[in-house]
Amino acid sequence: MQALRAGLLILVAAVAGCDTLDQVMCAPHCRAQTRSSSSLVGFLYPDGKVPPPTDAVPQLPVPLRVGLAFLPPQSATGEAVLSAAQKEDLLERIRSRFSSRKFVSEIVEIPDYYLSGSRGFAGLEGVQRLYKVDVMALVSYDQVTNRDDNSWSLGYITIVGAYVLKGTRHDIATLVDLAVVDPATKSLVLRAGGIDTRHGSATLVDEARASRTADIASFSVATDQMIEHFDVALSQFERDVRAGKANVRVVARGGGGGGAFDLLSLIALLALSALCVERRRHAVTTS
Repeated sequence: MQALRAGLLILVAAVAGCDTLDQVMCAPHCRAQTRSSSSLVGFLYPDGKVPPPTDAVPQLPVPLRVGLAFLPPQSATGEAVLSAAQKEDLLERIRSRFSSRKFVSEIVEIPDYYLSGSRGFAGLEGVQRLYKVDVMALVSYDQVTNRDDNSWSLGYITIVGAYVLKGTRHDIATLVDLAVVDPATKSLVLRAGGIDTRHGSATLVDEARASRTADIASFSVATDQMIEHFDVALSQFERDVRAGKANVRVVARGGGGGGAFDLLSLIALLALSALCVERRRHAVTTS
């Protein structure tokens, strides 16, 4: 009887919000934060030194072959929020949205493990040569999940409470970013991002599943927003290219562009000039 009374007192104190019992029963897991992220700047400049800007202008041969990949996480020991299949699904959504653009010939999905071994522009150029692509479209992300076990979560001291009392709250913030990079000139061509924030609560036994489901859903919504923003930015980029305002030089694949002559064009022009001079000389001689 005394044990039953003690158990009831503890449960009442937990439900009532006893701060002292909170600290004893749920510490050190009353509040916890998990983070999974990759960084475009951290990948391109692993030594932390960003070089000064240059005057190099990216040359884009159209139609473009684009390499599309998730950047590897910053830490090899970091928690993997998305599985390989889920990453592939997100990349496919991006690829299918933009592969119909007239200036794109193909979008090639590249596994992120090809980027894990060698960071920086040197590693990126190696992947570019391997897949024979013109530019790289790199997906980076940052997701932070905060978990807070309040007084209700102490219901786990009873079997019923663990299944009934929604005492664990999670807050999730997700950023997904897509950047098109020209490895040859080390230039950023285009960039857009999407964000998602959400909140929820769950019982003790359901928290892990509920939190992971919310993490994946947040990634999906942030990706959808990023795609919409990138579509707008890409349309503006096309208009800037046609107006000559974009900081790129667009050339026809296998030929010159932007007012430049290739070698064959120059030879033909010289031959035509020589023919004109010869005809004029002949006309003067016969007159």
